[in-house]
Amino acid sequence: MNINSYIDHTLLSASATERDIIDHCNQAKKHKFYSVCVNSCYVPLAKQLLKDSTIKICTVVGFPLGAASTEAKVFEAKQAINDGAHEIDMVINLGVFKSKNYVEVFKDIKDVKTAIGRTPLKVIIEISELSKNGIVKASEICMDAKVDFVKTSTGFTKSGATLTAVKIIRKTVRNKCKIKASGGIGDYETARKYIDIGVERIGTSKGVSISNGELSDADY
Repeated sequence: MNINSYIDHTLLSASATERDIIDHCNQAKKHKFYSVCVNSCYVPLAKQLLKDSTIKICTVVGFPLGAASTEAKVFEAKQAINDGAHEIDMVINLGVFKSKNYVEVFKDIKDVKTAIGRTPLKVIIEISELSKNGIVKASEICMDAKVDFVKTSTGFTKSGATLTAVKIIRKTVRNKCKIKASGGIGDYETARKYIDIGVERIGTSKGVSISNGELSDADY
């Protein structure tokens, strides 16, 4: 298995510098990861750095809280694509979801998906903040909105991906959506376990360690 082709090589720290992004993109080229995932302000720089490669550029919208207005998420997503992003990872509005205003949650996601068209959309449902039933319901909303991926976590809450949650998502969405696991995946064996249960993408800042088959401390 070429595990590198599953990896969204992620650097979303608020303090990431231009030098950090340059190093990050160079790592992605060296290891032939699927994509880099960076904050939207760095999409133009990543585009310049990766122009002669096949590596995709992924960015985040409404990150990490998900509480921005739908209009802001739509604008952010469209601007990111104009700047060179190939994929969008948006955060579900957890407060609205926990208010059980599911129509509004659906509309928030659907409006972003409609605005970006065929550009792949991954929706982060933040599993650490949801019950099993919540994970099922959030996944169903994503499926109804015809998103491309359900993503487990931002990596900015108390915990990240779990095998149990991924199995719940897979059972819910079946083959209607793909799954991206992120948060706390820091070594080859852990990444492989997720892929073995049906995950199509791994979001991690430890891509190099995973690629090298190293054991490492969990990190986002």
